[in-house]
Amino acid sequence: MDKKKVLVGLSGGVDSSVAAYLLMQQGYEVTGVTMRTWCEDGDDHVEKSIADAAMVAKHLGIPHVVVDFREAFHRCIIEDFIEEYKACRTPNPCIRCNRYIKWEALLSKAKEMGFDYIATGHYARIIKTSEGRLAVADAVTPVKDQTYALYLLTQQQLAQTLMPVGEYQKEEIRRIAAEAKIPVADKADSQDICFIPDGDYAAFIKRNVSQPLPGEGNFVDREGNVLGRHKGLIHYTIGQRKGLNLAMGEPVFVTGLLPDTGEVVIGKNEDVFSGTLRAGQVNAMGIGDFKQPVKCRAKIRYAHKGADCVVREIAPGEVFVEFEEPQRAITPGQSVVFYGEQDGVRYVLGGGVISGGGER
Repeated sequence: MDKKKVLVGLSGGVDSSVAAYLLMQQGYEVTGVTMRTWCEDGDDHVEKSIADAAMVAKHLGIPHVVVDFREAFHRCIIEDFIEEYKACRTPNPCIRCNRYIKWEALLSKAKEMGFDYIATGHYARIIKTSEGRLAVADAVTPVKDQTYALYLLTQQQLAQTLMPVGEYQKEEIRRIAAEAKIPVADKADSQDICFIPDGDYAAFIKRNVSQPLPGEGNFVDREGNVLGRHKGLIHYTIGQRKGLNLAMGEPVFVTGLLPDTGEVVIGKNEDVFSGTLRAGQVNAMGIGDFKQPVKCRAKIRYAHKGADCVVREIAPGEVFVEFEEPQRAITPGQSVVFYGEQDGVRYVLGGGVISGGGER
């Protein structure tokens, strides 16, 4: 019987490298692939990742290919990222990249090359729910959970995906890499958005827009009183405290961004809490739909610990979420991801992009 062929996304990091190694141990025919997605002049981050991935593939004795997804990445990820910030929303480009580049584009390439599966080094697992649907479930390592960023995947994509790293603790992955003498065993984990390694979002946006962005504007309170001047809307997000440079005699926070007037609304910490939100572009991955109210847990950002809520569909692709307790800094453009539990394992029911808070 022929071995099943797997195209493993090799990023040049330890997790994807061990994913390839584990699949080899499980008897798959493995090929590594690295995606060329973005590179600004003077930025060698992408080339270094490709070189590290090639070194790992050589060490493992597997073929390695590089695919050029720069055009798709710019169209689907970069342009959306910039437009969202210009519209005063705070996007999560990694979520879109997972769906449209790491899965959609890569899976299409894998099929073209004759592979049965694609695989990644994500800390997550794929399970079948009691309803018979595939869903993304928590990894064995809760602190490394990456399920939040995977809610946009489809049933077809999940059926052709392997995630071997999700069955291991992070410490075990490091140990396996060391024992297998994988060259990047000690390489630090990536923390930043891949195309903005220095973390300066505003500078990146300014470098990559064709038209000048709106500049300075007013900080105002809820009544519209001017409190000072800000340096441009793209520098701020809901709940932000640092970098405001306002001498108010007490801590103050960004509570709103007004693109029509160019104003940044300032308030107290309690002003940043809301008990409800709306979300659109909903993908009900592990449940099918939210036409009937669903009690579950929801995360409103990657690092959010989750909160109990009720989700109900209010229009096709749009849901209303009511939390048991108010949540801090519900931010338009970020994703809300819903979780259920089966046999003690937490898994993704679905998610959507937050359009705003407030009552219906």
